[in-house]
Amino acid sequence: MREAVLDADARAVWASLGRSGVLSRDRPAEVLRSLLPSLDAQYSLGIVLSVCVQIATALPILRSHGPSGVVGRVSAEAARGEVVLALAATDAGAAGSDLMDLTTSARLSEDRVVVDGGKRWITNAVTADCALVLARHRPQRHFTSFLWVLVPLDAPGVTRESAGSLFSGAGVGHLTFSGVSVGRDHVVGAPGRGLAMFARHVATERLAGALWASALCRRVLADTRRVLAARPLGSGVAWDNAVVRDRFARGLVEARRVEALCSSFREGELVDSMVVKVAVAESVDRVLAVCAELLGAESFADGGVAGLRAEAAMFGVAGGASGALLAGVADHADYLLGGAR
Repeated sequence: MREAVLDADARAVWASLGRSGVLSRDRPAEVLRSLLPSLDAQYSLGIVLSVCVQIATALPILRSHGPSGVVGRVSAEAARGEVVLALAATDAGAAGSDLMDLTTSARLSEDRVVVDGGKRWITNAVTADCALVLARHRPQRHFTSFLWVLVPLDAPGVTRESAGSLFSGAGVGHLTFSGVSVGRDHVVGAPGRGLAMFARHVATERLAGALWASALCRRVLADTRRVLAARPLGSGVAWDNAVVRDRFARGLVEARRVEALCSSFREGELVDSMVVKVAVAESVDRVLAVCAELLGAESFADGGVAGLRAEAAMFGVAGGASGALLAGVADHADYLLGGAR
């Protein structure tokens, strides 16, 4: 159903964006607003995922450190498209995306950092040059007990494992760190600021997901509409059928809802980002379910909507599981209803 996707790998796409100067721009939300529809039209979901995570979160965290030292050098190389980054936050020893319970540790000495632990379901894990690793440097369950460490993925003690065939091109996998020792200058920002840095940029990551979801829904609906308009049914075509049109219209309403949420999003607002994250995950699934139903068996072909729907379930997981975020939404009920703040 979809026109041919360009045969490319994520590293080549990243390098091309670096050469174009896109990755050197400030304000990643604005960059993603203009870039994501084009990426979705040209490349597979996995390649877009690989690029999106780096622009929305990994690069901004590196930039926040400043231009000095090894972190500044890698940041500049990544902005030129020469270095591929992985954002390693989701922990093997914690419940899903509950970062306060992560067990990956970073032991600090005067001149070294030793990292132990593991990260799961990390985009670019098997293809990246370096990983930004969120680790615990103090045992207390406190917001200030975490830091980011820039870990070269060819360092002794690092092992990588592919997570399987979904998200082709994204290099999704699992990372294990066993006594991985790097210089103290690989700490990104100040120790204790890890979660604060992540919170500062996670809203952009969630907006990026919403913008991407909007582009994806629009594309799949347009493709489905073309198929229905050409598929014979009775004395006409499938698009003439009232039931078909009703089902399609419901998908179109969901897609417009996603677009409206993107338009009303207040950049940097963490509460808005939680609402958008939950709503978009639900709407994307409804849109793809409608299209799969209308297309029938064709949706199960290679590259079809049924497979895309399975991959797109990540909109309800990446950047914070939707179910967990609902508790945060409820906590801010007064704010969202326009009452006490």
